[in-house]
Amino acid sequence: MSRHSFKEWFLATRPWSFPASVMPVLVSIAYVGWLAHGGEFENVRWINGVLAVLAMALFQAAGNTWSDLHDYRSGVDTAEGYGVKILTSGDFSEREVKRLSLGLLAGAVALGLCICVMSGPWTGALGIAGVALTVFYPWLKYRALGDVDIFLTYGVLPTLGTTYVLTGSMVWSALWLSIPVGLITVAILHVNNTRDVVTDGNANITTFAMLIGHNASRAVYIAELLVPFAAVALLVVFGVLPAWTLLSLIALAPAMKNVRAMNGSTATDLGGILALDGATAQLQLVFSLLLCVSFIIASII
Repeated sequence: MSRHSFKEWFLATRPWSFPASVMPVLVSIAYVGWLAHGGEFENVRWINGVLAVLAMALFQAAGNTWSDLHDYRSGVDTAEGYGVKILTSGDFSEREVKRLSLGLLAGAVALGLCICVMSGPWTGALGIAGVALTVFYPWLKYRALGDVDIFLTYGVLPTLGTTYVLTGSMVWSALWLSIPVGLITVAILHVNNTRDVVTDGNANITTFAMLIGHNASRAVYIAELLVPFAAVALLVVFGVLPAWTLLSLIALAPAMKNVRAMNGSTATDLGGILALDGATAQLQLVFSLLLCVSFIIASII
């Protein structure tokens, strides 16, 4: 493993995608801060939130490399395709990526166990679910269930888990946050799979994008980007979220840019969406940061 620099190992984990795992945790922390300001919680254990951020980043890094390994072995990623090149280029061996993935997973589990000791039994149950969804993600993805896996792993679990380790109780209202944050994360995977329909078909797997076809995939992606904004607005109207969270609507500008790119694509012309997975991850970052800032402002004013 020493033949690679730390930078090369780090880049192999696809750090550009980390907003998918880190931002749901940060949004949940900010949400608890707003609830605590309103007197709903006392003695919030903020250190657990910091540990949760680190654990989720490690889990995603492990999941990314685990998925890359299986995509390579299954023929999903090839030298001619658009997928990750760390294995198809020969820069990394299968053994190196496997060891990296298992090492990252072990680190995430160890950190999760520490959080579990500090918070309570529900952390363990949510952690086990997260490990299972990470390990079985390739199997589920190849059977058109990857989108569901991602929504649970990077939407439902981090919002419930983070609020629990902070407060020591299940904050079920946090599930509302999993809708806007989780859908944009799913959109990252969905546009990736929409782009890779041909190469995925050659590998004899079935993704959700393949199952529904290009026209429906365009509509699903657009919905995954726009529904989050409608959801925030409705949650404000019904008093679930503070009015300040409407600041997140600023992110509609980059969202519409992504919508136009996807809307202009066809099954035979995918040039406009080749880099749309990265652009969607950036949208996730901007949208979630705006939500975080909104909760902080609402806590102060």
